[in-house]
Amino acid sequence: MPKKDPDPRLQQGDLFTPRATAPPAHVPVAAPVLPAAGPARVLVFDLETQNSFDDVGGRGNIEALRMSIGCTYEPDRDRQQVYTEAQVGDLVEALFAAELVVGFNVKHFDFRVLAGHLKRDYTKIRCLDLLEDLHRRLGFRVKLDAVASATLGQVKSGHGLMAIEWFRKGELDKLISYCQDDVKITWRVYQFGRDHGHVLIPNWNTTRRVAVEW
Repeated sequence: MPKKDPDPRLQQGDLFTPRATAPPAHVPVAAPVLPAAGPARVLVFDLETQNSFDDVGGRGNIEALRMSIGCTYEPDRDRQQVYTEAQVGDLVEALFAAELVVGFNVKHFDFRVLAGHLKRDYTKIRCLDLLEDLHRRLGFRVKLDAVASATLGQVKSGHGLMAIEWFRKGELDKLISYCQDDVKITWRVYQFGRDHGHVLIPNWNTTRRVAVEW
């Protein structure tokens, strides 16, 4: 039998479980009113998708995954923002306006998902991709959950397939909470590395220190 592609967020550290059943034709998401604010100095970003790789025919079709929600966090204002699919344009403008966007695997996943909605040159976003930087330093990929658990003693509250299922069932409170938790974990990992000059990753029964310059 042909091998199925795993969940799109697996490369960010999520565990693979069987994907949810086929979605209804459309799950409406109410669009919140966005408050007016100037560009963020630092903007931490993550998004969730409507579909898995199995749904769209494999990893070569990231742009077809479609964003369910996107979440950002501005540390300077201690402000979280949730963007719906209808507000992709607002999210993209916020990312381009920020002095620095911080995320985990955003360059090779999240930005490509956004490109499926809105074609822009996402390489022009001023971005620190924590996974990209750690991969360069280590020579191998590491999961967000692994870095967070070793560095902060904190683990993610779910995984990407759960987020897809919540979207399809209309359980938006769970979906938003999970995405916001991921953003906050990403921020805390970045903040620790910035302030201490290193993060930790699991290394058998102990941890390994990885020097960073964030």
